[in-house]
Parts: sequence; C-alpha cells; structure tokens
Amino acid sequence: MIQSRQFKVACVQATPHIFDVEKSTQKVIELTRMAVAKGCKLVVFPETFIPGYPAGLGFGTVVGSRTPAGRDQFKEYWQNSVEVPGPYTHQLAECAKENRVFLTVGVTERDLVNKTLYCTLLYFGPNGVLLGKHRKLKPTAAERLVWGEGDGSTLCTFDTEIGRLGGLICWENYMPLARMAMYKQGVEIYLAPTADSRDTWTATMQHIACEGRCFVIGCNQYFSKSDFPEHLRAELAADRPEVLSSGGSVIVSPLGEILAGPLFGEEGILTADIDLDDLVRSRMDFDVTGHYSRDDVFDLTIKNQPEIKKV
Repeated sequence: MIQSRQFKVACVQATPHIFDVEKSTQKVIELTRMAVAKGCKLVVFPETFIPGYPAGLGFGTVVGSRTPAGRDQFKEYWQNSVEVPGPYTHQLAECAKENRVFLTVGVTERDLVNKTLYCTLLYFGPNGVLLGKHRKLKPTAAERLVWGEGDGSTLCTFDTEIGRLGGLICWENYMPLARMAMYKQGVEIYLAPTADSRDTWTATMQHIACEGRCFVIGCNQYFSKSDFPEHLRAELAADRPEVLSSGGSVIVSPLGEILAGPLFGEEGILTADIDLDDLVRSRMDFDVTGHYSRDDVFDLTIKNQPEIKKV
C-alpha cells in the first residue's frame, strides 16, 4: 500500500516494434521494469503502443475504392492486435503484478466477437488484474479506416490507492463533453496517451490540468519511417517526413505547471513526483464539478457511463 500521498509516476516515450505484437509487448515489460527501478508507482504508455500507430499508411484506400493490397495490410495489422482479455493482456497483467505497479498501455484492440479494431487504453493493477479499458470514442480523420468507435460504457475511472485514475485518448481530449464526463467521475490522475506530437499539444495538456484541477500525463511514441517493417516502408506516404512522431510527452500539475518534459526527438522515460494534496490546494479557487459548477444551469447526461470502480 502507498503509505504517503506523495509518490513517483512514469511517462514512457518509446518506439514500438510496429506491426509486431510480441516484440512490442516485450518492450512494454522491459521498460516497465526500468521505470519501477526509478521508484515509480504508475507507468503510462502511449496510444496504441501495441502494435504501433500506423502513421503514413493509407491501407490502399481513397474515397470510393479499396485495394486488395490494402486489405492485406489491414489483415496484418489485425493479426498483430490485442484481444482483451487474451494472452498479451495476461502478460501485461503479470508484468504489473511482478513489479507491483499500476500500468496503463495503449493498444489496438481486436474485438473477441467481431472483426473490428478499436483504439483502446488498458488499465492494470499491481495485483495483476486487468482493471478495465477505455475505447476511443471517435477516431480522427483517416484513423476511421482502421478503428471503430467506442461508447460511454468505457468512459471509466478507477479509485485506487494512488488516486482516481482515468483519461481520454488523443483528440478525444478536444471534446469538451468527454472531458466533463471524466471530471464528473472525479479523475485525479488524468491519462492522455496520444499520437499528436505538435507543439500545441503541450498547451492542451496544461489546459486540461488547469480545467480539471488534476495531474495530467500526456504520453506519445517516438518513431520514424525506418522503424516500420521493410515490406511496409515503400507504402508510407512520400510527403510525410522521416520522423513520423517526434514525441512531446509531458507531465503537468493541477495548476498547469510542467513537472517533466515535453520530450522531443528521442526515446525516454519522464518521471515526476506527485503530491495528492496538490489536488486540494488547487481547488481552493476553482473546482469544475464542485463549487465552480452551475448545476442549476447546466445538465450533462452521459449514456451508459459506468460507476467509479473501487480498486
């Protein structure tokens, strides 16, 4: 158990083994051990780290047509995606248990019943249990070729010994009502795995921290065209730069102060010390769902949002 309200968290900016579920999973396990060696009690990995974000690929699709080769690319990505639960979630759960750490990992999820893929954030507890998952509500632009849409049933938060964990994936964080859904669940450590490496992402993370009066961990991958399997490199969009994701991972305090990062241009593990009492200090003058809300004016209903899960 956490004896103090102060502890360390890790935000892992790394390069996955793109289109390789086995090697990407092993990299998560290795990097988790490294983060725990630094004394971290929570380790966060980026959006769809397993089996990597398919930046630059079009899967043979333009409006009105699809190609057989593109369908084969999709099949390969699907084959390297993660069933939940399944053998790879079991490995990740064992990793969390072995290291006695809270672990969150972005994956491309392969649905157990249908053949649809989802952009999903998995939560594991230090007891080796898969606590739950969040499916991205709205894939952005061409992401819709790859992933289906989640729903309110995975807008989840987890009340743990290190605080209430929850979050949204990438541009979901630009959806005001989705953010409010998390705030209404009392999120204290807000996770924002992403594929957005623009400078403006840091400002978004700071805004959410100030708005929600929560700690925010924005976590991205770092990879280039050369990190793709050789047979896919020729399929990458020619007008994209060599470095497809430069990173930009960052950790922010409830008052919007940057605690670590942003990290660009390399792999690395950001760490920061968290003091849960800062959540109270920050809400003296602003509490978005408390004394600063106007429930007599506004009414937000979220369909099928689960109750806060006590861990």
